[in-house]
Order: sequence, then C-alpha cells, then structure tokens
Amino acid sequence: MKLSSNKKLLSEIYPLVYWIRVWQKRIFKIICFALYRNKYVSKLDIQIEVLPYRYTYHKSRLIKKHSSDELYKKLQINKIKNLQIVVNKINGIIIKPGKTFSFCKVVGLPTKKRGFVEGMELCRGKPRSGTGGGICQIANLLNWMAWHTPLEITQRSIHSFDPFPDNNRILPFGSGAAIFWNYVDLQITNNTESLFQIKVWIDDKNLKGEIRTNSLPQIKYSIFEKEHFFIKIDDLWYRSNEIWRKVFIKNKNSSPIFLREEMMVKNFSKVCYEPDLSKYQVKII
Repeated sequence: MKLSSNKKLLSEIYPLVYWIRVWQKRIFKIICFALYRNKYVSKLDIQIEVLPYRYTYHKSRLIKKHSSDELYKKLQINKIKNLQIVVNKINGIIIKPGKTFSFCKVVGLPTKKRGFVEGMELCRGKPRSGTGGGICQIANLLNWMAWHTPLEITQRSIHSFDPFPDNNRILPFGSGAAIFWNYVDLQITNNTESLFQIKVWIDDKNLKGEIRTNSLPQIKYSIFEKEHFFIKIDDLWYRSNEIWRKVFIKNKNSSPIFLREEMMVKNFSKVCYEPDLSKYQVKII
C-alpha cells in the first residue's frame, strides 16, 4: 500500500495555476446555481416564526484550546465574528419538500467588504489566517444535526488532513464538513413531505443549533463509530474510521423500535501530529 509522496503538486509550485483552477470551479458552480435556482432555498426562505417540533439539537464550544500561540487565540476570537455573520444569514431558513439548502449559496463569498475578518482556516492540514476563517464550525454543526433527521446530505467534503490531536473530543473523527466557497459545499436536501427549519445562535461559550419541523417526529437516530484506527505507512500516520447510525421508530408506550443500521461515511485522512498510541488501535504497514 503506497500512499505517501514528497512530490509537490503543480499548484504548490505555481500558485497562479491553483487560483486559475479555483475560479474555473467557482464559475462552473455559479452557472449551476443559476440554471437550477429553483432547486435551492434562498435568503427569502427565512421565517421568523419557529416550527413547532424540535427534531434535534446540538452545541459546540466557540473557543477550542489546541494551542497556546497568541495568533491562534486571536484567530479563534475573530472566528466568532465570522460565525455571527453566518448565523444572521441562515437562522430561520425553511427547507421545503424537494428543496436543497446550500451553505455556500446562502452565505456567499466571505469577504472583508461583507464584514468577515481574519480567522483560522486549514490549508493542506496546516492552520493559517484567512478572511472568513472558522465558518466551517457551523457547517460541522449542521452536518451533525442533519444526520439525526430524515434530511439527506447530498454534498459534503471533509478536510483531507487531521490537523490536531483529540482534545476532549465528543463527536467521532470525520463527522464535520469542510467549506471553501463555492464548490466545497455542504448541501442538505429535503426528500420528505414535511417542512424543516434551521435555527442557529451563539451564546457566551457555545455555538448552538437545532433543526425543527412542522410534523411530530416519528423516527429517532443514533450515531456511532466503527473500525477506528491509526495506520502508519512509509513513516506517515493516517487515521481511518466509519460513521454509522441506528434508525428507530419512536414508541409512546415503550422503548424505540430498532429498524436498521446505515453507514454514513468512511474516512481516511493524513495525520499532522504524532498520535498517542496508548489510546487507539494501531496498524503498521
């Protein structure tokens, strides 16, 4: 099994090549959004009135202690400003039957002119400063919540690198969603007959969210992890796992009735740190 390579990509040697390719993809996606505009929800679909039933709820800490570096701390604080802008754009959005929520389409290009500031973003596994950095945290939240509903994730990417060691990790590795406007997107499609509503907000310590619906939820979901291990290949570490969910029918008079298990994703990412081998299953090739 040969995965490692020290060769640089052409885009790493010539940055202009990289940006030409980026804008090719972005222009193509803009055309797709225009051609299929009736498929997607828009800012006009925001509704102040809250739908009656909560399907799922989740929260994540705003400030994560991966580093004591002062620049890192500043970028973490700046991230909150970027998150608030995104919250204002998506809070209350209704996903009608047959419609798709696109994170990139609703939020738009994060620029200084639109109020976004320098936050932390990841580039090939390394943290760096970038305008709008940190908004992936909302995409992570939305992806995790959508897995606990009948909504379908129809487009999702994750970072191809695992940049930081686990620090009080709650969710399984690889359960987030990467965002890079506009073609690295998170898209959530409503293939049910019910309305769904995204609610997100920020308090002193946490980003919080819930997905609500107009129909009493009949199905319950439970997410779990399988086959999690680190593997060493040619002196480089990689991390792999599978994320599954159990599906239940709610039962008023007794415990939920188990229906089936579904595999959601299979992850495999390069690790940018030395893993603690005492805590995890390890494979060496």
